[in-house]
Amino acid sequence: MGYAKKRRNKAGKYRYTACYTDVRGRLRSAGTFSNKKAADRAWQAAETKLAEGRVGDPARGRQKFRKYVEKTWLPHHQMEHSTREGYTYSIYKHVMPEFGDMRMIDILPEHVREWITKLKQQGITPATIRHNKMILSSILATALDDQVVFLNACHGVKTPPVPRKPLQIITPEQFDDLYHHLPTEDFRLLAETEIESGLRWGELAELRVRDLNVRFRILTVSRTVVELNPKFHPNGERFEVKDYPKDHDFRRFKLSTQIVDKLSQHITSHGLKSDDLLFSVTERASTRPQLRVVPDRDELGWTEPNAKGRRYKHGTLSAYNAAPCRCENCRAAFALYRAKRRTTGKDQPRKPRTRATDADGHISRDWFRRQIWVPAVTAAGLDFKPTMRDMRHAHASWLLAGGADLQVVKERLGHGSIATTGRYLHTLPDADETALDAMAKTRSRAAR
Repeated sequence: MGYAKKRRNKAGKYRYTACYTDVRGRLRSAGTFSNKKAADRAWQAAETKLAEGRVGDPARGRQKFRKYVEKTWLPHHQMEHSTREGYTYSIYKHVMPEFGDMRMIDILPEHVREWITKLKQQGITPATIRHNKMILSSILATALDDQVVFLNACHGVKTPPVPRKPLQIITPEQFDDLYHHLPTEDFRLLAETEIESGLRWGELAELRVRDLNVRFRILTVSRTVVELNPKFHPNGERFEVKDYPKDHDFRRFKLSTQIVDKLSQHITSHGLKSDDLLFSVTERASTRPQLRVVPDRDELGWTEPNAKGRRYKHGTLSAYNAAPCRCENCRAAFALYRAKRRTTGKDQPRKPRTRATDADGHISRDWFRRQIWVPAVTAAGLDFKPTMRDMRHAHASWLLAGGADLQVVKERLGHGSIATTGRYLHTLPDADETALDAMAKTRSRAAR
């Protein structure tokens, strides 16, 4: 039951505060008035709204967008830790600069359209614009459910169309060239396992010996691992193992005899036990040579002119700082300079970061891409730059090109929709040969 609370202000005049109890039993104010009658009407109206289910407090809509996101949405919105990390970076880079200082109730569709136009003028890609608009829409949808706002300003607002580029599939011949340029036998086996199984990177990096039934050649995919910034990890670590893959369903499928034999030999030669990772890095490895002495600077030549038209000799600190040149020799000169300072206790040296692996042995995706995969792709001289994800695409395309059933390929890859699997039909360069042969055969009848 509400009431009007009588109070005296600094000027000595009496005022009346309309008090009522909200759904959580907390005492709230519906405003302060100059007479008791007006205060009674206010708390009675507030209680009527509660009875009707309209429990929103108008004052909540006046809070800043930044406060709602930081205090309510990000801490309590349920999502994967990796998703939270990506959303946080996107929010502070693209969304917060535009809406951070606006009141929640003031955000309207026109403001969202203006924001999208600004992003487009800044050269942000349509895919990134669509992703950030989706994040903003999710925030406003939650605020609508919380009765902080009374409309989702993103509804009906369009983003630039995102063109769907055709998939470029690596051919067996191109994969063979790439395969032989990988630096070690273990990394070659990892790449071959990827293209033979079509696993996602997190599923491949988390494969353990117990997941492979050598006798029946059955591989079970039941977990995945994601790499996080430690501040987003619940335990402050870098890798988080999830007891379910992306599609949340376990899947089992057969592998070829030759890849199972190689994996079995790999397990035996490394003395791996049931719970050990099939692929891991126990020491930091690098394919990039570390220069300890800079070559003769007189033989290295000069940098390109900087903004002021000045040039510097390669392999000098001036070239690194003022040119600025980032060639191997200039980087080495700067690295040697910093190393000498650290040995004398200057520059507050930190412990070296080991991105390749953490205490649990998982391979860092970023480290593998930079140190192992990209150098191999460059050395192979391919006409495009395939990624490890392209090996998953190639797995699906090769199966379908060989006559595999579409539903079987869908289940092997863990796709949620068969339409996704259908994208891999006729993606190899020679996929249309049968159609052309059929056309030639039909036209040849007219020449008879």
